[in-house]
Amino acid sequence: MAYTAADVKNLRERTGAGMMDCKKALDETGGDLEAAVDALRAKGLAAAAKKSSRTAAEGLVGVTVSGTKGVAVEVNSETDFVAKNDQFQDFVRNTTEAALGVAGDDVEALKAAAYPTGGTVADALTNNVATIGENQQVRRMKTVEVSNGIVVPYMHNAAAPNLGKIGVLVALESEAPADALEALGKQIAMHIAAAFPLALTADDLDPELIARERKIAEEKAAESGKPEAVQAKMVDGAIAKYAKENALLSQVFVMDNKTPIQQVVDAAGKEAGAKIVLKDYVRFQLGEGIEKEVSDFAAEVAAAVAG
Repeated sequence: MAYTAADVKNLRERTGAGMMDCKKALDETGGDLEAAVDALRAKGLAAAAKKSSRTAAEGLVGVTVSGTKGVAVEVNSETDFVAKNDQFQDFVRNTTEAALGVAGDDVEALKAAAYPTGGTVADALTNNVATIGENQQVRRMKTVEVSNGIVVPYMHNAAAPNLGKIGVLVALESEAPADALEALGKQIAMHIAAAFPLALTADDLDPELIARERKIAEEKAAESGKPEAVQAKMVDGAIAKYAKENALLSQVFVMDNKTPIQQVVDAAGKEAGAKIVLKDYVRFQLGEGIEKEVSDFAAEVAAAVAG
């Protein structure tokens, strides 16, 4: 057996499929978790996998805005307890501020940047690890900027001002009044936090994700037994639906559950008397895409006693 009971549990949590179906899928894929997810989806036994289901790491996301530029930074820690530590929160806040002066989204450049209280971000991180006694990592950053307009920050369930587990930035290019842009940006940011878009437009979606969805759709279509021409249309329809549901501008606004985001932006521009362009966005969810090792604490204690 190339997998563990924890793998079966993980697969069940990610897909909602039954235990025996999960075990069979892992048997068929040699214990490859991602391949097992796809196999269950192809058989119609699993819901679409969401990145949020793989959220595991602890720490904080920080967001900040200066003028027409905004930046989001994720810093990981081993436990949620450390994320509530004032020293750790100060570090995330100061590191996010330092990121405003870094070109691009280069984490190594951020670590080399000057830290507000002296030294570099990397120096402060090393000090944090030594004094708090827990491993910490500056994981990623992303910057958005407009030439004329506003960048609106939003933190879902903030642990402290501009610190929390889901941070969002919305970049709106426009000559519309700042208060109108602020209100629109806040609504769109709340939508982004809830709806988890994968890209701004369908063309921006990761080609690897599209290829994966196409393969799953092709397997489902083949199982239908319908003529090849019909199967091809089924696949194209499935990909079009996936793109529409995962690209921000074509997603249905969560506030009314009927209007595409692009239409929401256009309507706001018309009301404000100036065209508004949703230029870019950031959505950082803490631990997104990180698998956390699950340990059996009782087994560890038993092994320690025995050994």
